[in-house]
Amino acid sequence: MASLMPRHQQVLSSLSLLLHLIVAAPATSSVYNHSSNCTRLLPDAEIVRKAFLHVGSFPLRRRSACHPVRRLRFPSKNLTGVLRWEELANLSSLLTLDLSGNSLQGDVHSAFWRAPSLRAVDASGNRLGGALRFDPSARLATLNVSGNRFTSVDGVERLVALEILDLSGNIIGAVPEGLPRLTRIRRLDLSRNMMAGVFPDDFPPLDDIDFLNISHNSFSCTVDADTVLKFGRSAFFQAGNASLLVEESGPTPAPTPPTSGREKHRRVVLVVVVVIVVCSVVVVAALVILVLARCVACRKKDKDGKKLSWAEEEVEVGAVKVAATAPVVVLERPLLNLTLADLATATSGFGRESQLADVGGRSGAAYRAVLPGDLDVVVRVVEGSVAGIGEDDDAAATAAGFRELARLRHPNILPLLGYCIAGKEKLLLYEYMEKGDLHRWLHELPVGSMDAQETSIDTLDAREDNQSVCDWPTRHRMILGIARGLAFLHQGWAGSGRPIVHGHLVPTNVLLGDDLEPRISDFMHHGGGSETPEKDVYSFGVLVLELVMGQAKWDEATVGWARGVIRNKKGENIVDARLKEEDAGGSAAEREAAECLQVGFLCTAPSPHKRPTMQQVVGVLKDIRPAPAGYSS
Repeated sequence: MASLMPRHQQVLSSLSLLLHLIVAAPATSSVYNHSSNCTRLLPDAEIVRKAFLHVGSFPLRRRSACHPVRRLRFPSKNLTGVLRWEELANLSSLLTLDLSGNSLQGDVHSAFWRAPSLRAVDASGNRLGGALRFDPSARLATLNVSGNRFTSVDGVERLVALEILDLSGNIIGAVPEGLPRLTRIRRLDLSRNMMAGVFPDDFPPLDDIDFLNISHNSFSCTVDADTVLKFGRSAFFQAGNASLLVEESGPTPAPTPPTSGREKHRRVVLVVVVVIVVCSVVVVAALVILVLARCVACRKKDKDGKKLSWAEEEVEVGAVKVAATAPVVVLERPLLNLTLADLATATSGFGRESQLADVGGRSGAAYRAVLPGDLDVVVRVVEGSVAGIGEDDDAAATAAGFRELARLRHPNILPLLGYCIAGKEKLLLYEYMEKGDLHRWLHELPVGSMDAQETSIDTLDAREDNQSVCDWPTRHRMILGIARGLAFLHQGWAGSGRPIVHGHLVPTNVLLGDDLEPRISDFMHHGGGSETPEKDVYSFGVLVLELVMGQAKWDEATVGWARGVIRNKKGENIVDARLKEEDAGGSAAEREAAECLQVGFLCTAPSPHKRPTMQQVVGVLKDIRPAPAGYSS
């Protein structure tokens, strides 16, 4: 009979059972009344499947009928083979495409650019080649195809809305013919090609360009001093004779007696020769001085008797100086030979320009670093206890503890990638999560239309993420993911009998992957003492309230107020208004959100022993909104 009950009545029954501390969560047996259109493979999904049919390592997925493909982001996913670009032109809602850092081959079919909504494309760092031809595109604003093997560009003037163009690192032999017609260009990078042409005649108006780089090419003409001042000398380094003939602006010289044409020619040749010789001498002298300075720095101390820079002897981590030779262990890349000096180099000496946060829970400052092999990580300084590791443990015991901690793998847990032990200082390496944390996603994303004049892929992603803030299925998936990760931690290591208690579960410690799947970070303690699983359950309950209500800055009084509203069965009145706007066509999302508020109510019970376990919470959340067909739970 239970299987015949309406789904929402089952959910209420489950919540009632939890309220009375029934140990086992009710079995999931609900009627799933989705339209058959939502369970079959949709046209957009079929288009993607055809496009990536011959691409290795591509994760083919089934998508819901109600969600057309607006974004394809698969950077650095080891994609290989030939993509059928023309198929992607049929994705009428496709806004952004990011396939950077893979090994895709072949050319790019010109029909691809006809995708009607396409705004940003990043295909950099692949093995694409041949002629890059464009069909008309009225919306494309950002294009990055750097680091490929393209030999020519045809029809670039058809990209009438283009604002950012990066063609660097190819083998293009001539400046694109229609380039001067791109009057909206703000950033232009043509460096590291074989381009021949005339600067600035073959370029768009320079007054409207904010960034320009034509270095390492074969252009000809004269670059005036104002242009050099605007874009920097590096923009014209080895760019042909444009890097040699630089006109210096200054006061108008006094008139000189007329001279014959032959004498003028001789003077011009003499001036050019002198400029070339002087520039060559200056460059050689600078290189010699630089080499000598580095050699001297490697062998001596300064006059004050201070130590050499961190990159040579010591690294200053916080207020402590430690040996720069301390090894960095990257667990999944054991052959990667790194030291603390490499971390210092990648973080500008643990400087503020690389710092992500001053303090993160029990951990210290966090820094972003891109290590050899394009390994994008966060380096977090440990300022507190670590699960399974004593503060007085020696280096060997600490390393063993870190390796054990790295074995904790779950889709909703941020895994430990590596570590560095330098004396008493400990640094942990985690994957860098570009989407940021849950607090940013829920409270800080910009509000606006996708039609706003925003051009970068990052900005467009933020806009799309902002739309998903109003998407109840995404919020429920986050709540369920956090619950699963926390339940996994509370199980502890196999056979240890001790749970891992987070102790500081707040939105800033929940990071988001590219798929907006939540990953819990900064879990540092075993259970025992003042830190208990029941406290984690309370913190999770507050997170549920925040995700459903959309309200930040929770304290004990705010939790008490929300509990009073839910107790009086008025929960639907405090559901985030953005969810109600999204659910204008029905009441399913609003009802499910109110049921999740009941979960938050149970988890924030004042008495710890009346709170459910996280495993029970996972069961109820799965009942509230069963997973779509084909979704792995």
